[in-house]
Amino acid sequence: MTTLTPQKPATPKQAGGVPAPAVAPRNDSWHQLIEAVRESGQYPTRAQAESVTRVVLSALGGHVVGDERVDLARALPEEAARAVASQIPVTRELTAAEFVDSVAARIEGATPATARWDVSSVLGVLPDLVGDALVTRVLAQLPPGYALLFGRAELSPA
Repeated sequence: MTTLTPQKPATPKQAGGVPAPAVAPRNDSWHQLIEAVRESGQYPTRAQAESVTRVVLSALGGHVVGDERVDLARALPEEAARAVASQIPVTRELTAAEFVDSVAARIEGATPATARWDVSSVLGVLPDLVGDALVTRVLAQLPPGYALLFGRAELSPA
């Protein structure tokens, strides 16, 4: 009986025989996002972090429109991009507290306090993933109060 052993894939070569730089598949980016959320929210399992990430990004997807929505989807891993881009834009803006409540309604057994934790755990990792400039543009579309959910201080004019 012959046993098959996995073969290491050949390393791509650039001109001159120099190995090409490794490019992480977009799926690896999804795993990195979930791991970042798991660590941020101190979730005991990867599955729990993944579930929370999908719910929060889906909720956010209805509130971000136009170029910011397109740019956010492009900057996110493919699965996260689908969660954002597949949402129908909302007809009424929600305050940050209403947004958290809407997330609580989507998570079985959630309270406003646990939903705020979940929202902050997901949105708080986005600046490192998509960049501060894009997060600033997204926040400009949202009503006051969302900055704290992204891990930013929100200063109001005096």
